[in-house]
Amino acid sequence: MNQEVITRASELVNSKAEYREGDMNGYAALSLIDENGFPSATTFCITRADGIKWLTFNTAVDRPYAERISKNKKACVCINSGTYTINLVGTAEACTDPETRKENWLPFFNDGVHWSGPDDPNLLIIRFTTERYTITFADDGSYVAGNL
Repeated sequence: MNQEVITRASELVNSKAEYREGDMNGYAALSLIDENGFPSATTFCITRADGIKWLTFNTAVDRPYAERISKNKKACVCINSGTYTINLVGTAEACTDPETRKENWLPFFNDGVHWSGPDDPNLLIIRFTTERYTITFADDGSYVAGNL
């Protein structure tokens, strides 16, 4: 039963990666520790994922996230709807290397509004790696929690 729930959650997360314009289903809340030591949640689109193992998010270097991650890598991701909650706890990494930027570049970003391309110096990739999880599906009452 536990592995079935984890597999179902992983498939759901993968289906939400690679944001498409107008698709509001690909979002997750990422919580980082802010400069005052408090959790601060922000909604991001999921750019890539390997199930519940890891997810990436694109943002801008000039936003506070890279600095927050450099001070405290602890993070939490929540993906939910009225029928499920996937809560992942782990660590975040701020990535600006060219390879990671290219791997996380999506065609949607070619609109020029966000960044000029994968080499844009203002493109920041946040890579979240899960250490533990809590997953609930309301339709069948399934609930699992554990460590990866």
